[in-house]
Amino acid sequence: MPVPAHPSPASQAARLRAAGLRVTGPRLAVLAVLHERPGHHDAGAIARWARERSGSVSTQAVYDVLAALGGAGLVRRIELPGGPARYEARVGDNHHHLVCRACGRVVDVDCPVGRAPCLEPGGDHGFAVDEADVTFWGVCPDCTATRSNA
Repeated sequence: MPVPAHPSPASQAARLRAAGLRVTGPRLAVLAVLHERPGHHDAGAIARWARERSGSVSTQAVYDVLAALGGAGLVRRIELPGGPARYEARVGDNHHHLVCRACGRVVDVDCPVGRAPCLEPGGDHGFAVDEADVTFWGVCPDCTATRSNA
């Protein structure tokens, strides 16, 4: 289930506890960063913003936090070819992504037409499918305009 854009620290702490995780400063900082800066960010950017927000948080601690939050379903890890993993706070709604081939911009798109999990594979090979991960590739409007003006 999606989370409000800017949940309070108390509600974030409650979410951590409900997921069976301890409430720690680095976990709260990472969750706050992901909600304050919606989008798809790599661990390095998240670590910089978490340090700005709460002082000393090592990059390794941020990786550990992201792994724990991802395992608990509180953040989503997106792995696109040719780049670092990215993380987002939008979870639980099985949305998909548009990726610009030119600049790498990533945009959320809601589920394509069809019943959840949005798409049905041609053959499920006996799997109980519960999620679809679709990435649409193209060129964003800014890069299209830049190419047109060149």
